Amino acid sequence: MNESLLELRQHRVLVTIKFFHTAIWAFFAACILALPIAGWLRRFDWTLLLTLLILSECAILAMNRGRCPLTALAQNFTSDRSATSDIYLPAWLARHNKAIFGTLFILEELILLWWGLR
Repeated sequence: MNESLLELRQHRVLVTIKFFHTAIWAFFAACILALPIAGWLRRFDWTLLLTLLILSECAILAMNRGRCPLTALAQNFTSDRSATSDIYLPAWLARHNKAIFGTLFILEELILLWWGLR
C-alpha cells in the first residue's frame, strides 16, 4: 500500500474513533444533565439507572488511569496529542471535561440525596 493510501486510511480510522468518542461523550453528558430532571420529577428509579451508567464510565476511566480507552486508540493514528486529537469538542471543553462534568455529577448526587431524604 502506498503512503498516501495508508495516510488516508489512518485518517478515516481516526475520524471514526473521534465520531464514536464524541457520541459516547454526548451520551454520558446527557446522563449527567438528565439527573436533576429525573430527581425533580421524583423518578428515583431513573436517577439510579443514570447514576449506575455514569459510575460505570467512571470505573472505565479509573481502570485506564483517568483516560478514555478511545484516547489511546486514537493516538495510534495521529501524532497530535492535543485535547481534541481524539474527540470533536471545543478545546476548552475537552481540556476541562472531567472537572466540569465530575463537579456537576457530585453536586447533583448530593442534591438528589437531599431530595430523597426529604
